[in-house]
Amino acid sequence: MKHLLLFSCLMTTLFVSAQLSIPSSGIIKRHENVTSKYVTARHVDVWLPADYTPSKKYAVLYMHDGQMLFDSSTTWNKQEWGVDESLSVLLKQKKIQPCIVVGIWNSGAGRFADYFPQQAFESLSQPQQDSIYNGVNSKALFNGQKINSDNYLKFLVNELKPFIDSTYSTYKDRQHTFIAGSSMGGLISLYAICEYPQVFGAAACLSTHWPGLFTVEGNPIPQAFFNYMKKQLPNPATHKLYFDYGDQTLDALYPPLQQQADKIVKAKGYTKKNWTTKYFPGENHSEAAWKKRLQIPLAFMLGK
Repeated sequence: MKHLLLFSCLMTTLFVSAQLSIPSSGIIKRHENVTSKYVTARHVDVWLPADYTPSKKYAVLYMHDGQMLFDSSTTWNKQEWGVDESLSVLLKQKKIQPCIVVGIWNSGAGRFADYFPQQAFESLSQPQQDSIYNGVNSKALFNGQKINSDNYLKFLVNELKPFIDSTYSTYKDRQHTFIAGSSMGGLISLYAICEYPQVFGAAACLSTHWPGLFTVEGNPIPQAFFNYMKKQLPNPATHKLYFDYGDQTLDALYPPLQQQADKIVKAKGYTKKNWTTKYFPGENHSEAAWKKRLQIPLAFMLGK
C-alpha cells in the first residue's frame, strides 16, 4: 500500500484531458502535437499576460508537466499550479519582469524516461543500471523505455526555444530564460541548467525527487546526482538556483537528501544572492502544495 501511494504521488501528471486550459488571467496559445526528431510529439501551451504586446520583449519561463499548470478543471486530480494567478499578482505588484510561460506537456508513458538526468544515470555501473531498469517498481515508471533526457533537452534547446523566440516577442539571452518543475520535473530543471548553462539563467526545482525511485536505503541514484552536481553546477556568478521541499507523502523522503544537495551548492560558491532552499513543514507532494508557494520561486527567478 505504501508503494502504491508513493507511485500515485510521483505519477500525478500523466493522465489529463486534452481540453484547452482556461486561465484565470491572461491567455493561452496551444501548439498541438509539436513534433520533434528527439522526442515524441506533445502539446505546448504558451501563457501570455493580459497586456502582452509584440511591441515589447518578454522573459521566458519554461515549465515541465505543462498540462498541470493553469486549469484544475482539465487535470486528472483537479489540482493545478495556478501559474497564471501567481504571475498576474506578481506582475501587478511590479515584483517581477514581464514574462511568458511555455508549458511543455509530458508525454504520459515517457515522462519518467524524459525527466531522469541521463549523465548521472550513466555514471552508475552496468549492474546498477540494469537493476534500476528491471526493478519491480521501476519497471512501471519506465514503461519499457530507456532514459531519454539528453534528447528531451535537445528538443527544448534546439527545437522548441527557437520556435518560441521566432513566434513570440522574447528576449533570447540566458539572463531572461528560466526553467522550472517539480518532482522529476525538478530534476530535469536542474539537469537543464547544468547541461545548458549558456541557455538557462535560473532553475526552480520544487520537491525535487532525489531518490529517482521510491526508496533511499541502498539506492545509488541520489549519490550519482550529487556527484554530477559537484562537477556540473553552473557558475554562481551568472546563475540562480531555487529548491524547496515538504515532509509529507513522497516529500517525506527529501529532507536529508536536500540537505546533502545544499552542502554541494554552498561549496560551489552559491550564496543567498543566487540560491535559496525553502523547507515547508507539513506540506505534501502535490500541485496544491506547489501552488501555495509558487510566488516564492517566481519572484526569486524573475525579480527585478
